[in-house]
Amino acid sequence: MAIEDYSGGLSPDADVVVVTTNDVPGYEVTQVIGEIFGLTVRSRHVGSQIGAGFKSMVGGELKGLTKTLVATRNQAMERLIEAARARGANAVLMMRFDVTDAAQVGTEVCAYGTGAVIRRAGA
Repeated sequence: MAIEDYSGGLSPDADVVVVTTNDVPGYEVTQVIGEIFGLTVRSRHVGSQIGAGFKSMVGGELKGLTKTLVATRNQAMERLIEAARARGANAVLMMRFDVTDAAQVGTEVCAYGTGAVIRRAGA
């Protein structure tokens, strides 16, 4: 995977703006929709767990687990954006990720934020 595969984010022409800030410079919030989230749970692959166990003995990045977590976060973001569209939002403000263990068999990743309708200031 190249670095852009690990960095997340959206293309500049995305129809839903997702930011970790309270506002978007140059835009005003015209309506607050409310909390919006995208959730996914991924199970752990036994082979990657064994490999991770061996790798943890010698140190270094657990590349298989990193790739899985990147894919999981991306899926949670896609679901967040789908939920925003479905509720009429064109922006998600204060976006955050929450990652937890799911009953010792997987990882739960939730992308969440405040859905809003924004427009260019002065428009």
